[in-house]
Amino acid sequence: MVAVPTFGRSVATAGVAGVVAAVGAAAGLSAERYVMGRALGVDDPCANEPLGGLRGTPYAVEVTDGVQLHAEVDGDNEPGLTVVFAHGFALNQDCWHFQRRDLRGLARLVFYDQRSHGRSGRAPGDETSIQRLGHDLGEVIDALVPPGPVVLVGHSMGGMTVMSLAEQRPDLFGDRVVGVGLVATSAMLVTGQEVGLVARMTSNVHRFGPAALAAAARQADLVESVRRSGSDLGYVLTKRFSFSRSDVSPALVEFTSSMVAATPVSVIADFMPHFGKLDTRRALTSLSLVESLVIGAVDDQMTPSRHSRDIAEAVPRATYVEIPDAGHMVMLEHPELVTAHLRSLIARSVQGTQAAVDDPGVAPTPLPRPSGRRRSRRSR
Repeated sequence: MVAVPTFGRSVATAGVAGVVAAVGAAAGLSAERYVMGRALGVDDPCANEPLGGLRGTPYAVEVTDGVQLHAEVDGDNEPGLTVVFAHGFALNQDCWHFQRRDLRGLARLVFYDQRSHGRSGRAPGDETSIQRLGHDLGEVIDALVPPGPVVLVGHSMGGMTVMSLAEQRPDLFGDRVVGVGLVATSAMLVTGQEVGLVARMTSNVHRFGPAALAAAARQADLVESVRRSGSDLGYVLTKRFSFSRSDVSPALVEFTSSMVAATPVSVIADFMPHFGKLDTRRALTSLSLVESLVIGAVDDQMTPSRHSRDIAEAVPRATYVEIPDAGHMVMLEHPELVTAHLRSLIARSVQGTQAAVDDPGVAPTPLPRPSGRRRSRRSR
C-alpha cells in the first residue's frame, strides 16, 4: 500500500471535476520543484539499477471466482523451502526488486500480482475484500508451492493478506507455513492513539466518499488523463508519503510512482472502502505457531509503526524490528536491512529441517528502542 491521496473530503465536497482541476494546478506548481530535485540528484545510487526488470518463470493461477493471477517463480529447481511474497495496495510484485535480486539461490521464490493489480486479471468490484485476497494467497500456495516448508512475506496490504489467510486456514500454520514476515502493515487500521493516513482516508471515504468514489470510477478516463499529466505531482506525493530520507534515490521514487500510476482509478475505488473494515487480529493466534518477523518503519505515514508494534506484542514468538529514517516503502528505502532480517527469518524458520539454509547471512542486531515498551526493538 502506498500513498494514493486521490479521494477523501475534498472529493466529496468538490466533486470529480474540482479534483481534476486541483490536481492539474498542483501538478503545475510542483513541476519546478520536481525538475530541480531531479537535476540535483546526480549521484543517484539506483540510476543504473534495473528496477522492475527481474523476471521469473511465469504462471497463470486461476482462482475459484475465475480471476487469473499472474505469478512468477524464481528457482523452480531449488529444493525444500519456498518463500512467497505478497505486495501492497496500488503496487505489484516488482516492489520486492531488491529482495528478489538478493535472495535468489537461497530458496524457491514465488511472486504474484494481487487481483486487479499488475499483470493479474481485473476482479469485480464486489470481489476485492481483504478476505478474498487471503483466499487468493491460499490458492497460489496450493497451485505453485510443492511439498515442503513455506515462509510468507507481506508488505502493507500484502501483510493483511497473509493475516487473512491465517484467519481462514489456521491449519496451514505451524505445519506447512513455518515462517511469516510482516512489513509495514496493520492488523487493524485504527489502533491506539496513532492513526495512519490510510485510516484517515478510509474514514473519509465512509463518511463522505461513496458517491465520489462511484463518480470517479464513472469518469475514470478523465481522472486517468489528469493523473498522467500530473506525473510531477505524483513524484512529489510519492516521495512525501512513501519515503523518509531526503536523499532517497529519485529512481526509487519514480519507480514507486510508476507502479501507483499503473493502478487504474477504478481499482483504487474498489479497494479503498475495504481498508476501513480491516480487523485480522484473530489471525495472530496462528502466527504464534511459527517464526515471525515484524518490521515497522519509524516515519511510516500510511501504517504507523505503532501498528507493527501492536502485532508484535500480540505474537509471543515474533521478532520486532523498527527501522529509523524509513517510510512506508521501507523494503526499497533500506533494502539491505530488510533483506538481512528476512534471511535471518528464513534461517530460523527452517532450522533443523531438511530445508535448512546454509550461510543465510547475519541480520543486524536489534537495539533497545527508547519507548518503554519491552518488546519494541530498533535496528540500525
